Amino acid sequence: MTGCLSLENGTVFKGELSPGCKGNVVGEIVFFTGMTGYQEVLTDPSYKDQIVVFTYPLIGQYGINESDSESAGPQVKGVVMLHCPDVYSHYQATSSLKEYLQKWKIPYMTGVDTRQVVKTIRELGSQNACMSASAQIPPSHTLKGQIEQVASAEVSRYGSGSIQVALIDFGVKKSIITSLVDMDCSVTVVPYDRLELLQELEPDAIVISNGPGDPKEMGGILPQLKEYILTLPTLGICLGHQLIALALGGNTRKLLFGHRGANHPVIDHGTGRVYLTSQNHNYVVEDESLKGTNLKPRFFNVNDGSVEGLQHESKPILSVQFHPEARPGPEDASYIFEEFYQSIKQPGREKIYA
Repeated sequence: MTGCLSLENGTVFKGELSPGCKGNVVGEIVFFTGMTGYQEVLTDPSYKDQIVVFTYPLIGQYGINESDSESAGPQVKGVVMLHCPDVYSHYQATSSLKEYLQKWKIPYMTGVDTRQVVKTIRELGSQNACMSASAQIPPSHTLKGQIEQVASAEVSRYGSGSIQVALIDFGVKKSIITSLVDMDCSVTVVPYDRLELLQELEPDAIVISNGPGDPKEMGGILPQLKEYILTLPTLGICLGHQLIALALGGNTRKLLFGHRGANHPVIDHGTGRVYLTSQNHNYVVEDESLKGTNLKPRFFNVNDGSVEGLQHESKPILSVQFHPEARPGPEDASYIFEEFYQSIKQPGREKIYA
């Protein structure tokens, strides 16, 4: 069925709309530049309510398996591709990408000029879009409330290691939990709106997870979050990085079209080395806003110079805008977890609770 992808600025792209797509499907349109990793993208809670355009022209060639999802199901609002094959080739695959999207009732479009879509987004910025049978210009309001939809409401526990880590969940990816468990950590996932549980848990450290949307929506919990950040070894990933900056007095802003892909170069001024990283974010920390916070920019994006990570001058607080758990081929950034682990294991460090 012929369908339309209509952007907020009035641009309309034609393509083939998936069977069963009814009504208008509205979401923020973004693009992902990786050649692989589409299953992880579709199930990453940070993509909640977004229509993802895959820039690589062939998506779905190795199918969908039972182990690579980052959450229980797809989180995206819609998918736009140039071509998606019916035949898949990987020995672990259990379905095609099309079958998977249809099973979960996620609308998709093929035959779309994805290069031109991306050029439009790069020029005019991320914006709302509508997938439908006919051209329907979407509303221009900012979508909100995604964190409440993807964060867990209950406490859950993983692993049996000697280090007790409280992971504050704003829409955590499975791979973050797995990476911590693999490092001899016992992980307790705590809902973001139940921070008082940290008092009774008495963890050795905290991890602030990734998640969707504008970090400033979480302004109400920042004072409470700040207390724990300043008293326990802390690692923030993606949204968690932004929340650490906000809690300690910094500021964030929205990028024109965000960073999404599996090969973004980041320089670590602590080591002087450049690493290839996986990224998915719309917002960044403003460098100039960090004066007086005792947070120092340590990581920078090589392409545009934006801040990609912070380190506290005197406390064991580390944050990264990229995803060290993703390992999209290169495993360059995995050392972040080891550095965090060593900060917890420092001799003489005692637990201190707010």
